Amino acid sequence: MEFLQITSPDDYRIQEIYNSYSTTFPEDERRDWYQFIEILSNPSARIISVLHESKNIGYLIIWELSNHIFVEHFEVFAEFRSQKLGSHITGYLFKNFPRIILEIEPEHSGDDAKRRYSFYQKNGFSLIDETYVQPSYGEGKKPLDLWLLANYHPTNLKEVKEEIYDIVYH
Repeated sequence: MEFLQITSPDDYRIQEIYNSYSTTFPEDERRDWYQFIEILSNPSARIISVLHESKNIGYLIIWELSNHIFVEHFEVFAEFRSQKLGSHITGYLFKNFPRIILEIEPEHSGDDAKRRYSFYQKNGFSLIDETYVQPSYGEGKKPLDLWLLANYHPTNLKEVKEEIYDIVYH
């Protein structure tokens, strides 16, 4: 498995990633194309293409913050799901980043949310906040009640959330 950072909007993988991103994640949980491309110029953020057997099978959007990384989006493309590739990707994250935080829909939101929560629990994450609100991505989009998960226990959750809000959702 290879993890390649995308650094240009001209990279051929970026359109495939955005197409999947915009069909997988609901409108309120994602950026529009121009906001998405802006991530490439932010020194704290990385869009990482995940390749397996020379095929682009998914991506990560991560933010390097002061004491942890924040995984904004993580997706294995639909045709590659149920092959344990997501577990390999979380293995990469654990190997390269000691402190990881991510947000998910609450488990009670439906079958997909329940499945995702179970996946993250099996892969070393635990619930750290049930009252987290993801800020709106912009005009016409709603803030969302989500859960925060992590592979460690932050000492000051309030500061962690403020940093996510300030840097990721500014």
